[in-house]
Amino acid sequence: MPNAQNDAFADSLLMIASAEGCLAHVEDDLFRFARTLEGSDDLRLALTDPSLPVDRRLAVIEELMDGKAVQLSTALVGMMVAAGHSADLPEIVTAFVEKAAAERQHEVAEVRSALALDESQTSRLAAALSQATGKRVEVRVIVDPSVLGGVVSRIGDTVIDGTVRHRLDQLREQL
Repeated sequence: MPNAQNDAFADSLLMIASAEGCLAHVEDDLFRFARTLEGSDDLRLALTDPSLPVDRRLAVIEELMDGKAVQLSTALVGMMVAAGHSADLPEIVTAFVEKAAAERQHEVAEVRSALALDESQTSRLAAALSQATGKRVEVRVIVDPSVLGGVVSRIGDTVIDGTVRHRLDQLREQL
């Protein structure tokens, strides 16, 4: 069940990014930052360590996002960290991305792939997922080296596993 405070933060992020006219950029930047935070114990520890001064935590964010994100995205992450919500950042960002997609009447598919997907592959995957689910789907790709081949897609509570490992498991069960 979503936390009401995190949901309020997500609403605020949506209003700010929309008002500044860079919702798509902020949405993409925050999604990538949240996935990086989830995947790095060192980063998570640095941003949630109460013994580390806030200005040092903000410097970590600046260094990490400099040149890779629009300034508003960096400022929004800094605001959440300064407010003591580093640990909640992935949940806040997930809610934010879902709300932004819902405004466009889309669903968000979190897709894990061993390799980065180009724009053409992402478009084809979005079309295939839209056809499979009957919903308009936006794809957010997470590069995950543990996926040996293929992709795993999650749309809400629905998981579509198209990995090589899953297919091999299915073949093994059939044999």
